[in-house]
Amino acid sequence: MVKIRELDPSASPLDYYGYELRRLREQAGLKQAQLGEIIFCTGSLVGQIETTKRVPTRDFSERVDAALGTGGVFSRLVGLVLRSVLPTWFQPYAEMEARATYLSTYQAQLVDGLLQTEAYARAVLGVWSEGDLDAKVAARMERQRVLDRENPPLMWVVMSEAVLHQEIGGREVMRNQLAHLLAQQRRQWVQVQILPFEAGAHAGQPGSFSLMRFDGDPDLVYTEDFVQGHMTANPQALREGSLRYDHLQAAALSLEDSVARIARVMEERYGHQPEPDGRAVA
Repeated sequence: MVKIRELDPSASPLDYYGYELRRLREQAGLKQAQLGEIIFCTGSLVGQIETTKRVPTRDFSERVDAALGTGGVFSRLVGLVLRSVLPTWFQPYAEMEARATYLSTYQAQLVDGLLQTEAYARAVLGVWSEGDLDAKVAARMERQRVLDRENPPLMWVVMSEAVLHQEIGGREVMRNQLAHLLAQQRRQWVQVQILPFEAGAHAGQPGSFSLMRFDGDPDLVYTEDFVQGHMTANPQALREGSLRYDHLQAAALSLEDSVARIARVMEERYGHQPEPDGRAVA
């Protein structure tokens, strides 16, 4: 068992979090089990987080702040901890994503990470993911906070209709995911267009990609393969990406028709349907 005194708080955000949690808990005169009782978890979980065996969630952090009266220390720190859980090659993109004022993305296979439900994200990340799945899901959910901030980026998504039909996590997960997409579109700063099957050959056939714009910084284009991501401000790459995106938007359904297509697939493919014995399934 690793002792907290042996942790180097400068080694990583997670080490620093565990070190500070132990220090401030002891300063408050609480044992692990006592703090756990106050924040509605086990003392074992508190100990695992203090020794970096488990990654804290935002909910855990907010409860600790309230219990220890830390003024939001852990609520602020958990964002850094969860970002450090992301793959090393993806962290630079996540940092730029959090700073962007305009995000535009084409998704050929999956719902964009910023628009995924927790259950959908868990199903996606659980297919080919080593390490703590709970932590990886929490990190993805943490990224979504960018859409809830006071001045969120404008986000425009063009999504292949194939994404709606690819059953990830089962029928109920997909139904809830599509319902979530419809709910997200009620936000003025989130827009989703569906590239329908009938569009035929299109500019997004090489694969998914994203464009990011910033106030005062160069635009970026991001692509990804099965090994790592690639982010560049190369003018020619930006020109190519912007042109492809313009063509995709032109070929996609209108915003209104996209809502109708999502709703139709949600009901027809993932709606409540009877089993052979007459019982309804979700």
